[in-house]
Amino acid sequence: MKKVFYLLSLSAAVFCLNACAPKMDTERLICAEADMQSFPFSENGMRVTKHQTITPVEGVDGLEVIETFFVNEGAPVTVKAYELCRTQVMPQDTVVWSLQPSSTVLRKDWVLPVTEGFFQRNYLGMNNTDYGGGIPVVDMWQRDGGVAIGLMEPVLRMISMPVEWKRYDKKVTMALHYDLPKPKTLQTGDTLYCFKAFRFAHQGDYFNTLRIFSDYMQAHLGVQMQPAEPEAFEPVWCAWGYERTFTINEVVGTLDKVAELGFRWVDVDDGYQIAEGDWNTNSRFPGGDKDMRRMTDEIHKRGMKAKLWWAPLAADPGTKILKEHPEMLLRTEEEAPEFITWWDSWYLSPVSKATDAYTSDLLKMFLERWNFDGLKIDGQHLNCCLPDYGETADVASPYEAPEQMPTYFGKVYAQARQYKPDAVVQVCPCGCAVNYFLIPHINQAVASDPESSRQVRMKRKAYAAMSPVLAYYGDHVELTDHGDDFASQIGTGSVIGTKFTWPKDNPDVKDGPFVLTPEREALIRKWMKIYKENNLSRGVYLNLYTWGFDYPEAHVIRQNDALYYAFYTDDADYEGTLELRGLDPEAEYTAEEYTADEPRTFIVKGSEPRIEAKFTRNYLIKLTKNQ
Repeated sequence: MKKVFYLLSLSAAVFCLNACAPKMDTERLICAEADMQSFPFSENGMRVTKHQTITPVEGVDGLEVIETFFVNEGAPVTVKAYELCRTQVMPQDTVVWSLQPSSTVLRKDWVLPVTEGFFQRNYLGMNNTDYGGGIPVVDMWQRDGGVAIGLMEPVLRMISMPVEWKRYDKKVTMALHYDLPKPKTLQTGDTLYCFKAFRFAHQGDYFNTLRIFSDYMQAHLGVQMQPAEPEAFEPVWCAWGYERTFTINEVVGTLDKVAELGFRWVDVDDGYQIAEGDWNTNSRFPGGDKDMRRMTDEIHKRGMKAKLWWAPLAADPGTKILKEHPEMLLRTEEEAPEFITWWDSWYLSPVSKATDAYTSDLLKMFLERWNFDGLKIDGQHLNCCLPDYGETADVASPYEAPEQMPTYFGKVYAQARQYKPDAVVQVCPCGCAVNYFLIPHINQAVASDPESSRQVRMKRKAYAAMSPVLAYYGDHVELTDHGDDFASQIGTGSVIGTKFTWPKDNPDVKDGPFVLTPEREALIRKWMKIYKENNLSRGVYLNLYTWGFDYPEAHVIRQNDALYYAFYTDDADYEGTLELRGLDPEAEYTAEEYTADEPRTFIVKGSEPRIEAKFTRNYLIKLTKNQ
């Protein structure tokens, strides 16, 4: 393999920042003896050389795969960390937009503006007691192009992806940084192999990066995305409006209204169990299995299907299951359990055969005895875990536990589909940037406790890029801006959902009220009709607008030979020109304001793709090509 001592060239790419093109720094080794930033490194008897191949990917302009290793040709060297793909961008403006999909307790947006003074570490291991994982990609873009770096590895590696714009500096930097679990001494002749990385120069925003990244992972590294079960696109009513002390009668008493309004999924949520870990029914189900089965029978009787909420890999201290099977606990290096703050629980080992056997029994209870049709798998702790030093961990190294954690969900998905061949399996890593390696083991993604309508739309675009065959559930509409933003769900191609209560709230509800008022019912009826008539959640997402630089924010879905445009300003007013990208310049279109209370139609020429509009929050139109 040839030694390479030059910076990465982007001459074949579509990246065009003129004088502000990114600079690619060399890799470096961080050692006990020295910080090696140029190679060959020679000092005090030490000599380390860098060997690197840079391979353009055929058929993908701007994508280069980078393989690097270091050879120690001198005195012993103790390596603590290494850094790859350090990249500098010279901003043309006061802001650079970025994709930084890591997870912390702050539940930040995946897509962020970077301004002077910005720093984010983007560690993909555990950042807080419950939070870790993410997508091994960072991206920065400006108006005329962007550059991304990341890993192309078969599992999630515990790297950092720091992004920084120091004050009074003229450049923004990003890199891939890996701290070795333990310092490694390279003897004379030893080799240190680094993770396989990539750089991608592109136009547009993070959609293009995530699409080429995921396509490469599927083509070359064995990632297999699951096509959405057709019924995963049906609208969802969730019993969480009644919260943890819901009763059987409250849920059953709401079902006629749920069916009447057009919902086809009923999610039975948190609160039925004795405790996290002991998933049998609690005292509010005096008939045990019979009471739970009565609930699913009532749901099925009305032509609907039922999903069950479940937080796997969590077990409360003192539960029966831990008394009987303490070997299932994940054990840290100090031999203590790993704590889950949100549930006041402990992690179960995702790589223990004992956990697998326990999970298999639960799935049989959920899907066969209780007769649920799918799973709503929930909890930010599902995204990552600490290394597992437990004696029953079925891995060669404790550090493989977080890397192999997604395989647990692969087993869950496979077993669920054995019991119910058309099961819908959703994993909701609450507030996290999803662990990319979880996506192959679900057939319905979710907005995952969004903190704004903007997050619903942002995550939809990311999932559409990584797995266009996947259904995306926009979560409860009550979590959107003003609790009523069906437009952000429908206009981006999301499955709609709600958690209304009827005819009254549970008296113990903390976050309500969620009662279905006449006004709320009218709102749901309006948007349900729009959702079912247009089926945008089954459409194809087209990436025609750049996040952060096109205003208003815009999304386009192609469905049934029509183009659906959705423009958003959140709460701001807008009056001005909208550009309708993607039209055939030789064609003429009929435009319909299909979500308006009094829909207006007008003609748009593909050669003149601009219209005047005035709106607040959102503007959704459908364009159909005239024959």
